[in-house]
Amino acid sequence: MPASLSAPLTSPVVTPGEATALLDAYRAGTDRFLGTPRHTLLGRGTLAHVPDGSGPVYLRVRETLRERRAAGDAAPVVVGALPFAPDGPPALAVPASVAWAPPLREDPLIALPAPDAEEAGGWEIREVPEPGAYGAAVAAAVARMRAGEFDKVVLARTLELTSRQPLELPAMVRRLARRDPSGYTFAVPSGPGRTLVGASPELLLARTGGRLTANPLAGSAPRSTDLAEDVQRAAALLESPKDLHEHAVVVDAVRAALAPFCTRLEVPERPTLVRTAAMWHLSTTVTGDLADPEVCALELASALHPTPAVCGTPTPVAREVIAAFEPFDRGPYTGMVGWQDADGDGEWVVTIRCAEAEGRGLRLFAGAGVVAGSCPEAETAETGAKFATFLSAVGAAL
Repeated sequence: MPASLSAPLTSPVVTPGEATALLDAYRAGTDRFLGTPRHTLLGRGTLAHVPDGSGPVYLRVRETLRERRAAGDAAPVVVGALPFAPDGPPALAVPASVAWAPPLREDPLIALPAPDAEEAGGWEIREVPEPGAYGAAVAAAVARMRAGEFDKVVLARTLELTSRQPLELPAMVRRLARRDPSGYTFAVPSGPGRTLVGASPELLLARTGGRLTANPLAGSAPRSTDLAEDVQRAAALLESPKDLHEHAVVVDAVRAALAPFCTRLEVPERPTLVRTAAMWHLSTTVTGDLADPEVCALELASALHPTPAVCGTPTPVAREVIAAFEPFDRGPYTGMVGWQDADGDGEWVVTIRCAEAEGRGLRLFAGAGVVAGSCPEAETAETGAKFATFLSAVGAAL
């Protein structure tokens, strides 16, 4: 296991190939892969599943880990995903074995190019909803916000991709990881015959000992292949009233949710920028000291979920708007994916920039934060830009 989540992100000694070996060893099925800015994890097999139930999931995770430790496991870890819906079933398990390595971004071999997507040209693509219908939903939401019904909602759409040949999930994961090695790459079973695969830029919550870190992202702009234009877009995002307002709503919600757990909570006054291969995002890193060291990572993450960055505000109204305007079940999209150990330490990531694979099909997800100042065309374009992360990994394009 990693020595500490609060340790420096740059290791003094790097063994070339240590992290990429775990990436290359991933196989779809029962393997569980997570690559974060702090470490790389590969879980194999399954010792125990976290059961479904009516109580808080973090209590069931804690009990499952306690049982495994009592059975003689020295360092049991739960790995997997939780859905967007609060009453949805978890896809969490204790792997039979877990291998750890330093972060992918510190492995020199991650810079080697990934093989081209073999599936290029072999996809049938269906947009749900169609761009026009999505834009109409954004316009309807904006009208309701201007009437004072609510403040923000995140509306998503999907791409349903069908391949003419079997999916090569390990190759997709390798391409995603190499495209954004500083992000959060994941591939975990999400249900019978289904696998959740993605590369999220957003840490929901990490805990190590008595310290926590959250990194909410909200407010985005597509990147450009032209360097000058790319810099201009980044600078404009930092000054955009619409995006700064959207970001402030999320940060305020994170502050309110975490403050009761902390003796100290540091929240920067202004956001900074983070970038992926496809997008610029406004980012705020929140840190704090826990009042009760027994509070585990998943309990803290559950207090945050769903943030306004993936749902909206007020949350109950935003959930109703999402149910009314999105013609699909989000499933694991905008839930959380990550790990936790028996000491309560762990990392939970917002499940975005992802797809769920089943058979020869992939369902890709992307959403945009809609506020009173939103433009339907701009929000539709933003979802298209966010799809680019995964489309590039499978050799497809809209």
